[in-house]
Parts: sequence; structure tokens; C-alpha cells
Amino acid sequence: MITTSRSIGVGLISVGWMGKLHARAYSNVPYVYPELGIEPRLVIAADTEPSRIDFARNVLGFAEGTTDYRDVLAHPDVDVVSICAPNFLHAEIGIAAAKAGKHFWIEKPVGRGFEETNAVREAAAAAGVVTSIGYNYRHAPAVEHARRLVAEGALGRITNVRAAFFSGYASEPNGALSWRFDRKLAGTGVLADLFSHAADLCQYVVGPVAEITALTNTVYTQRPKLPMGTGTHFAVIEDGEMGDVENEDYAAAIVRFGPSARGAGAVGTLEASRVAVGPECGYQIEVYGTEGSLKWDFERMNELKVCLGRNNDEQGYTTVNASPRHGDYARFQPGPGNSMGFDDLKVIEAKKFLLAVAGGEQANSNINDAASAAAIVSAAETSAETGQWQKLEDLDGTTAARA
Repeated sequence: MITTSRSIGVGLISVGWMGKLHARAYSNVPYVYPELGIEPRLVIAADTEPSRIDFARNVLGFAEGTTDYRDVLAHPDVDVVSICAPNFLHAEIGIAAAKAGKHFWIEKPVGRGFEETNAVREAAAAAGVVTSIGYNYRHAPAVEHARRLVAEGALGRITNVRAAFFSGYASEPNGALSWRFDRKLAGTGVLADLFSHAADLCQYVVGPVAEITALTNTVYTQRPKLPMGTGTHFAVIEDGEMGDVENEDYAAAIVRFGPSARGAGAVGTLEASRVAVGPECGYQIEVYGTEGSLKWDFERMNELKVCLGRNNDEQGYTTVNASPRHGDYARFQPGPGNSMGFDDLKVIEAKKFLLAVAGGEQANSNINDAASAAAIVSAAETSAETGQWQKLEDLDGTTAARA
């Protein structure tokens, strides 16, 4: 616990949806966690669009604005930086932030593949800066409870795991050919975008993945072109000029968990789709053990289905409502049945990051977690190309659940 007040200067790079969310999360930390004595100061925001700079100053409350992200990294009053730019800029900015000695909170994927992500990891290690990654789903109180049940052995020996992230944001065939479908700008498609979240959640709850075999598929091979800087990923263009989709829409994998995992020896499946019709944000994990199982779905993020015991007369799942006994729930709601939301998870993420920067508990996700997830994504892509199982290194410094 921080016993004296500490002001931490914040810089923001890119004032889009996620950048705005980071800014609000920082501002909410003193209200939600007043005892920490952490006072984030919104110093400077960067964006290439002048209207977004105006929004950052006049609405979000940043003292200064700039069109050059380097001004944020050079600012003497900035202690931490949020990097919320498009994927293809993450590695460049992350390495620059590390070299500038700035602690940084960066959205995933950190790089367009393992090599870029690992370059950021090496730069952060050399600079000795604190890092945090936008794996916000792991902060849901129901997920924290699931992790604790696995750690306490409540499910017995973990035997198998299922994780999936199904979304329909690209299910419209005339959806615009934004940068997300361009390999040079995004790297992989649904593997980096959604599959990486499923991989992170499996490792956070169950432990490190040791081996993987995978396949991928591109459902819509062409889409109407969208000029850079116009429209959004959700724009629909009728009768537009078509361009090629360069990465995958769907991915599936079989995995084995390594000997250091709390689910050592367990096997599992991971799936992701960005073209599913039906699920909007169907992010699920199921963990099965010799003495019980559990299920969680982000679309009902405040609930956890749990079954404990093999020989109960009333066998089946109990729906456990998130409550003040689980994770950081009590910081947001007074009792069970009052729902938390996506934005609340970002406040928890901001708290964990700032607490680590201030010298407190190191419970934040970090660049090692990002590198581990990127290694899984790269191995999945290689396996899909070769048809061969791929082995994974157990990286040091991650927050993966361990035996």
C-alpha cells in the first residue's frame, strides 16, 4: 500500500476509443482506490488528427496536445505513457518509450509477430521500465475467482480446457478493407486480434502452453477498399473497388500445457473468429478437472458457472454471481447482482499498472506476457502453414498460473 501521495505524470499516444478509455481509467483511479495515494496527472496527448487533440485537452483534461508522439516521450513531466496507436506502430513506439525511460501501458498486439514483440521486451528489460499490456478481460472478478479455484485445487487435477473468442465485427462481406486486413499494418488477422486474448486467458488461469498445432481460414478473401484515415473498421461500402484480405478470419488450435502450469499435462482447444454471425463478443473459457469444472463468458462477465464434486445428488452447474468476495468487485459495486462493465476492467488495469510503477505489488500483466502470447500466435501460424506441432518456450517473468 502507498502511504504517501504520489503524483504520476501521464502521456497518451493516440486519442481513439482506446486512448479515451485509458484517460478515463487513469482519472478514475483516485476515486476507486483512494487509499493508494496515487494521483495521475494528464500531461500531454498526441494524435495526428487535430480534432482529437482538442478533445484530449478540452474534454479528457490533458494540459497539452501535440501531433508528434515524440513530444510525449520527451516531456519531462511524463512518467508513464499509454500507447494506443494502430498495431503497426506499437513496436516502434514501445521501443522508443523504453529508450526514453518511460514506463508504458500498451495495447495488444505489441508487435506484428513474436520478433517485433520480443524487440520491445528486450528494450523494456534494458531500460528497466515497468510495462502493462491491454489484456483487460483477465481482470473480471469472475475470472479472478476462476483462477483462484484452479490454484486452490478445487477442480482437482486439470484435464482439459476450452477457450474461444468469437466476434462478428468482420461478418459483413462489404465491410471495409481497413488496416486490420493488411498484413504489413496488422500482421496476422484474428490470431493477433482475438486468438491472443484466448491464449492469454488460458495461461493466466491454467498456466503456460508448451505445444500447439493449428489451422486457419480466410472466409472473405476480398473487401471494398477504405482510404487510410477515413471511416472505421465497421464501415460498409457498397459497389466499391475490391482489394485482397491478407490475413486470416478464423483460427483453431489444439494445445498441451507444460509441466510448470497449474494444469500441468492438461490439453485444450483454442478458437477465434472475427466473422461469426451471432456472437458479438463471445469470449469464453471452460476448465475441466477430476473434481469439477467452471465456465465463463464475457457476454455474461459477472457470472461464473461452477460445478464442484463428482458424486453430488444434485449434479450440475451453480451460477455464481460476482460479488465483493471476488477480485476488485467491491471497488465498483456494493453487492452481488450489480453488474460491472468493460470500462471498469480498464480501471483495474490502470490501478495495477500505476501501483507497480509506484513500487507496489507487481500484479499487472507485462511485456513478458505479451511476448508469450505472441509466441503462441506465431507458432499457430507456422503450424497452420506446415501442418506440424510446434513447441513453445516457457518464458520467464510472465504472470501465467504456475504449479
